[in-house]
Amino acid sequence: MKKKLLALVLAATMAVGMAGCGAGSDTGAAAENDAPQATGEATSDLNVMIETAVESLDPQQATDGTSFEVIADYTDGLMQMDAEGNPVNALAESYEVSEDGCTYTFKIRDDANWSNGDPVTANDFVFAWQRAVDPAVASEYAYMLSDIGQVANAAEIIAGEKDKSELGVVAVDEKTLEVTLNVPVSYFLSLMYFPTFYPVNEAFFNECGDTFATSPETVLSNGAFVLDSYEPAATAFHLTKNEDYYDAARVSLTGLSYQVIQDSQTALMSYQTGDLDITLVNGDQVDQVEDDPEFDSIGAGYLWYVTPNIKAVKELANLNIRTALTLAINREAITTDVLKDGSLPTYTAIPRDFAADFAADQEQFSDFCRDDATAAAEYWQAGLDELGITELSLELVADEDDAPAKVATVLKDQWETALPGLTINITTEPKKQRVQDLQDGNYELGLTRWGPDYDDPMTYLGMWYTDNSNNYGFWSNSEYDAIIDECTTGELCTKIDERRTRLYDAEQLVMEDAVIFPIYTAANAQMVSSSVSGIEFHPVALNRVYKNTTKN
Repeated sequence: MKKKLLALVLAATMAVGMAGCGAGSDTGAAAENDAPQATGEATSDLNVMIETAVESLDPQQATDGTSFEVIADYTDGLMQMDAEGNPVNALAESYEVSEDGCTYTFKIRDDANWSNGDPVTANDFVFAWQRAVDPAVASEYAYMLSDIGQVANAAEIIAGEKDKSELGVVAVDEKTLEVTLNVPVSYFLSLMYFPTFYPVNEAFFNECGDTFATSPETVLSNGAFVLDSYEPAATAFHLTKNEDYYDAARVSLTGLSYQVIQDSQTALMSYQTGDLDITLVNGDQVDQVEDDPEFDSIGAGYLWYVTPNIKAVKELANLNIRTALTLAINREAITTDVLKDGSLPTYTAIPRDFAADFAADQEQFSDFCRDDATAAAEYWQAGLDELGITELSLELVADEDDAPAKVATVLKDQWETALPGLTINITTEPKKQRVQDLQDGNYELGLTRWGPDYDDPMTYLGMWYTDNSNNYGFWSNSEYDAIIDECTTGELCTKIDERRTRLYDAEQLVMEDAVIFPIYTAANAQMVSSSVSGIEFHPVALNRVYKNTTKN
């Protein structure tokens, strides 16, 4: 029985690469793109602004949205998403699902090849998925195969109880991949276009060794574009169209030229001079351009929130202190007066306009999360009394990018105004360092975001499960864990309505314990050149896909 699965995630197609490790140099399209264009000469390279540098090109090691976008530019997975976000075939020419929903059999396209000429095989997926769960690799997204994907034996392998060769994924033959799950997973096909599930050519990987995915020479493409100019932490890099891509006929761009620009004013000026075809804007810039027909605001799906380090900071282990901090945030002011980009104030642990509008009722947790400075001051005083102190200094770590830096400054002002005796010290860091500090517990308050990896509330609620790698505050609650188990591997995993109700119960535990302080559901206010059409924007997994993009 074939099942219709939930739509979501990315819209992947793409694939990287040059011919072999250590061979070649950065030439060709990238160099031409940097050169001045002759008068009247047209180019169909798309010039794209991103706020942060790529952190990793390794599909099993990458963890951030920028890296996912770029990896998906040059790598296809088994599935991709269509313009509406529904999963459709990519490297998988076809698939079948067993009657019990626990076995998927994928047939891989005969015309799918890597950029070194090797065919894409079932073993490429077996090798990549085994890497993802290998404790020696320590992939942060290993749980996508275990907790989320429920691939057989994934959890035991991650825990070191079984060998990676026992993972429930088998190459039946060169072009047939069989996947066995512990329980039916309604959104499993949608996971197949998330980069952690992308294939890796084993022979090429072994040839590259420790240099894998660090340069154009150490990545392979099987997708719409090929990476031809890149170095770690690059502020500019380039991909060119993959003429050998199985679906090359529908790719009209000659390439993608990325520029990392953190300052939004600099980015807007680059757009206005024609050096960028798409850029983000925020704050007062929106007032300047909102009447321009090239301006638009697109829901990005991300939830921005503050995470308190409950485990390591004794003052933040106090529930009254945490409740005071979340109540003292004026979310409406942040979205309306500071960001001005269409972002929505959010009072739930799940972002708005996501997963069949799971968070439609923004007042359901108002007892624990609302904009209420008066109540915040009362909780604050109660917390100080319990701790036996009259003042408190806390550090807030945030990305050094334009928008989060502005939000951090406003949070400092709101908190210090509403909560007598509080001092907030802001530390801004490159995103990679900020993420590392949160993962290591080396922080007190962290301004962070989470984008949905698949179209289900569990992509958020799974984060606060005990010992999850994204449980930055190290919160643990046995009742919460039991509900999550019930909804993933228990009797509710296939009972859609009952499962949804229990997920609300889990969310309430997170909210009443002030495990996070939700702030806003992000929107991307952006300028897109009128010469460009067909960029696909998605609120899940990959925000932007360029496979059907044209530029006149």
